[in-house]
Amino acid sequence: MFSISTSFLPTRHHLLLTNPRKFSSPPKSLSISALILPPSSSSPPQKQQLYQPFRPPPSPLPAKYRSLDTNARMEVLINRMGLWYEYAPLIPSLNQDGFTSANLEEITGIPSGEQNRLVVAAQVRESLVQFTDPDTVAYFDPAGFSELLYEIRLLNNQQRATAARFIVANKFDGKQTQELARAMKDFPRRYGDRGWDSFNGKLSGDCLGFMYFRQAQEHKTASSPELRKAALERALEVVDSDKAKKKVEEELERKDGEERGASDMDPDGLVRVPVVRMAVGEVAESSVVAILPVCKVEEGEIEVEAAPWECGMEGEFGVLEAEKGWTRWVVLPGWEPVATLKRGGVAVLFPKAKGILPYKSKRREVEEEILVVADRGRTEVSVDDGFYLVASGGNGIQEEGLKVEKGSKLKESGVTESLGTVILVVRPPREENEDQLADDDWE
Repeated sequence: MFSISTSFLPTRHHLLLTNPRKFSSPPKSLSISALILPPSSSSPPQKQQLYQPFRPPPSPLPAKYRSLDTNARMEVLINRMGLWYEYAPLIPSLNQDGFTSANLEEITGIPSGEQNRLVVAAQVRESLVQFTDPDTVAYFDPAGFSELLYEIRLLNNQQRATAARFIVANKFDGKQTQELARAMKDFPRRYGDRGWDSFNGKLSGDCLGFMYFRQAQEHKTASSPELRKAALERALEVVDSDKAKKKVEEELERKDGEERGASDMDPDGLVRVPVVRMAVGEVAESSVVAILPVCKVEEGEIEVEAAPWECGMEGEFGVLEAEKGWTRWVVLPGWEPVATLKRGGVAVLFPKAKGILPYKSKRREVEEEILVVADRGRTEVSVDDGFYLVASGGNGIQEEGLKVEKGSKLKESGVTESLGTVILVVRPPREENEDQLADDDWE
């Protein structure tokens, strides 16, 4: 074996070749370009390689870098010459030339993870140039600020601009920016949660404030008044709209443990059924969780009635104990509809969302599984706009099973009792990049 040294690979053995030729004299030092560029026409012709792996086209390079050869581009990255968003596009251009992230890390000293962050942050910055003012964009020019732009990568262009201005105004660090991006991304999914209508999803502060507001409800359920108060105070510091501020102040003034009266309820709060999508890792991050027995839709009302009515944590280790044995359980975050459900809750697994609830859904969403959570303690069909779990089929026309029906339709059929009132519909988690919001999703 012998080593090849270049101006970028000095002193130690970075690159090893096997089965070398025997040289009568020490090998000459080669440049990086000599390792990757094809031989000149004077060299013996080589067999043409018919297959080339696909590589995406590199990002547009700044004008001052376009004329640089491979060695010069490497030199820029090694010495961090220029601003971070100027030299970041050199990374994908070198990837296009055949250098992997590991190669670049060894040569330039930029870790693979940081390479990815720089490239993505530069793309986010480019989108901000078109959607916000120059002063806001310039705030992220110093070294190290690429981390902030990287955290808002999953937001759409308008959201990025709104978030960037909020970050600048509040001097957010990386962790705070991550929380902000998560809150803005999560806000539309929380439709129907208590207080949701009081917050404006187009305002960054309201999205973040609503996240703290929800955390306060979880702490209240867990009987942690100090944590509840701290979460509400954080919400009050960041909310932008007067309506959201008023809602948080009302919650702060309400004594711990005080129940809401009829006048405190949202006018349509009794009939709204939240449809939420779980986020990846949301259960692990929740301070309060709910554990419910699961029934399959095809098993029908017999299984719903047979499912345990109550379970809880026992002992110092929090051992789950139910009133009877059951084979299927689900753990959900401590959302208010389920966290306040003391007994009688059940989750019914529907193999497809299509036809379950009259909500407008995207095509791919109607084909996915959903969980319908029902309160078996409330079986009376009392609200026209409410939704209820009832038995279906058994009449020779449909297969026997379960379905969800609106109260008004059941009343028209003379049905006054159900298997339970539907309080929540849960969609399965998805990877973040598969659920990225489009601009028109906020309309």
